[in-house]
Amino acid sequence: MTAEPEGPVVELEIRLDAPPEDVFPYLVDPERYVQWQGVRAELDPRPGGAFRVWMDAHTVASGEYVAVEAPVRVVFTWGWEGSDEIPPGSTMVELRLRAEGDRTILTLRHTGLPDERAAIMHRDGWASFTDRLQLVVRGQDPGPVSEPPGSMGASAP
Repeated sequence: MTAEPEGPVVELEIRLDAPPEDVFPYLVDPERYVQWQGVRAELDPRPGGAFRVWMDAHTVASGEYVAVEAPVRVVFTWGWEGSDEIPPGSTMVELRLRAEGDRTILTLRHTGLPDERAAIMHRDGWASFTDRLQLVVRGQDPGPVSEPPGSMGASAP
């Protein structure tokens, strides 16, 4: 039995208008990843492989892949380069994809955040970015990334 993580947990569930096989590449392919989150990505989607996403020119989320199970699950560590509060690799993000007809239920779980303020910031950021993912999998252009107040981007710790 796995111990529950300490600190607040961010959990989101979103229905995407594409099957898991079509959604999964947007979680592991750098060119597809930046269509919904960030402006640049260096992704090596295998256990121990690098996970780095530039939210803008100076704000970088970084960690490493823990599990990659196409097309149903991706787990990576997460943190902010240059942050003492949430350093690279200090938290964990798990994305699960479940088929529902020709759609996907995406469940996101982000654990290990230090406090409620960080959880709110990340919850808002993930909600914004998963909304963008929904547009991308529909074949729509989500437009440039705009940062909601308190989001994960330029205001990251």
